[in-house]
Amino acid sequence: MGHALVALILPGVDRVQKVSIIPRGVGALGYTIQRPTEDRFLLTEEELENKMAVLLGGRAAERLVFGKVSTGAADDLAKVSDIARSYVAQYGMVGELGEVAYDRQHSQFLLQGGQPTGSLERSYSEETAREIDCAVRETVARAMKRATSTLEGSRNLLEQGAKALLARETLSVTDLQDLVSSTPTKTPLREDAVAAQ
Repeated sequence: MGHALVALILPGVDRVQKVSIIPRGVGALGYTIQRPTEDRFLLTEEELENKMAVLLGGRAAERLVFGKVSTGAADDLAKVSDIARSYVAQYGMVGELGEVAYDRQHSQFLLQGGQPTGSLERSYSEETAREIDCAVRETVARAMKRATSTLEGSRNLLEQGAKALLARETLSVTDLQDLVSSTPTKTPLREDAVAAQ
């Protein structure tokens, strides 16, 4: 419910379509389906930051409710780390590092041992590498702080949503709309947060 709730609150995030605790495949213990409102080719800094916060919503909810975390967020951590690395080293969104693309993708057409390469080209010093690592860590920490503060302001809705998920296993758009309209929250939700049917 943590992912969904953060997505219901933060601007510039795709609308929530469905939430479930039914496992999908080997790695996912549940899922949140979001429906984009439009085709997007460019994302702003704020949209990337909000996307990272949504990915960290489950882990933030665990820490907030249970006071500890589990291995359940491993895939989310990998995704948020990739986004943060691109934010820092490809998109030049950290002012202290300058308007520089430090990581550049090799062409997929270059073959190495008969296989296409998809590796990143590194052309910077160890000192810069450390600065990039620190900036990635700080970017993820900010996203975690944002997810946590978002959930703290909506703790009642988080708990009611978790109870509803345990009872029904899946919440549809209608269920989410009913839950949102019947549960008071300190943090205002976006008007368009739940996908229209």
